[in-house]
Order: sequence, then C-alpha cells, then structure tokens
Amino acid sequence: MAEIMGLAEAAAAVVRDGDVVAMEGFTHLIPHAAGHELIRQGRRDLTLVRLTPDVLADQLIGAGAVRRLVFGWGGNPGVGSLHRFRDAFERGWPAPLELDEHTHAGLVNRYVAGASGLPFAVMRGYAGTDLAGRAAHYRPVTCPFTGESLAAVAAINPDSAVVHAQRADREGNVQLWGIVGVQKEAVLAASRSLVTVEEIVERLDPVPGAVVLPTWALTAVAVAPGGAHPSYTAGYSERDNDFYVAWDAISRDREAFREWIDTHVIGVGHAETTP
Repeated sequence: MAEIMGLAEAAAAVVRDGDVVAMEGFTHLIPHAAGHELIRQGRRDLTLVRLTPDVLADQLIGAGAVRRLVFGWGGNPGVGSLHRFRDAFERGWPAPLELDEHTHAGLVNRYVAGASGLPFAVMRGYAGTDLAGRAAHYRPVTCPFTGESLAAVAAINPDSAVVHAQRADREGNVQLWGIVGVQKEAVLAASRSLVTVEEIVERLDPVPGAVVLPTWALTAVAVAPGGAHPSYTAGYSERDNDFYVAWDAISRDREAFREWIDTHVIGVGHAETTP
C-alpha cells in the first residue's frame, strides 16, 4: 500500500545507492522534481533505465549519480545532443558511463515481461541490426509452432521506479492521462516505486484514457506541484520549450553546468504541499 509522504522522505525510502532505477515519462510527465531530489541526496552508482533519456538523464549523469544507462534513444528533444551524457561516455566526467542500448520496442517488451512476472518477452526485431551482436539481454529463438526466428528479450525488474502523475487520492491510488509511455509497466516491474503528483484529491473522477496505478502496487506518493517541469503535465502545465533551448548552452560547459546544479537543484528544495 502506498504511503503519502514528503518528497525528500519518499525519495530516501524508495531509491538507494546502487539501484537499478526506472524513471519514465514520455515527452510528458517526466519526473524532474524527484530526479532533482536524488541529486540533492547525493545518490551514486545508479543504473538508470529510461526509454528516452533527455534533460533529466543529462542532469543526473552530470551530477555523478549514474554509472550505467539502459535506454532506447537519447537527446535533447528538438534541440540536439545531451552534452553531460556525451562528456561522461566519451571522457569519463564526472565518472565513466556504461551504456546498454536497445530499440524502443526491445526495452518496452523488457518492461512488459517484468511487469507480467515472466522471464522474457518475444518480439520481431533486432535481426539484421548491429544490436543483435551486442545486446546482452537479447537471444534469438525459434517459434515452436511456425519455425520462425524471433527475438527473446530478458525481463527487466528495476529495484525502484519513479514516475510523475496528475493526481492521487488519499488512499494512494494514482491517476495519469495524456501522452503516457511505460509508467504502468515500470511501476509493476519494480520492487519499490515513487509517484510524484500535482495534487491529492478526495476522489479520482473518470478521465477518458486515464491510467490508474492502484495503491497496492506503489510504495510512496509525494505531492510535487510542477514536478514535471520543464516537460509538462496535461491539464496542469505546458512544456517549457525555452528551457530545452537554454539547456544546450548550460550543459556544454562543465562549470556552467555545476553552477546551474548548485543554484537550481542543490541550493533549493522543490515546493511541497502537505496533503
């Protein structure tokens, strides 16, 4: 059952040094507030699993929190490269970064298998790509019914999962809607989970296409209004496009990056409300 608590307390309870931690949100509902709290708490040696690592991943990597990245695509969307990601991988600053690259379909299927309690998922893919020769969690298999060659991808079961959502009720049931990715699968596959939300409400009113994460599947819920910024939360905030453009210059320079982290992350706490 989910416990509703403050962000700092929730992050400390859910994400530990050395964790395999999934932080999901697809263009939308990206859990920046929770990621910043992990930086403030000095998390280290994380294996970050993220379908599309972008600015949040860049910040965590540049802060020295991430040792290994499991991903499908990486970049500053609509702008260009992730310069802290590149600096860590190419030059080992602030620490060496290991990469485990997948296709989007491959990583999604790994989440689905983990959420389903299965050891692997079967899909069409990888054959004919250079990933087939170097993806540690892929094996070719033969269909016992048709003889077709298929791809088996190992389940991923993170130690912890972190996502952002629109709202939760007082029992810790969470509701999210809009463009969603693999938040549900990441939470169900993980041993522990943290969901930050815009608000706590008395009742979760129906929303077309909404996903409900039941309280029994969650560890902690924390109120963090604006917790997806600079990405957005449908119905609550808009995407801060100017930030993504500005991040390109900030992240290119180590000292500019350190100054930004010290000023906007280390030196402040996310505005929290008491549920």
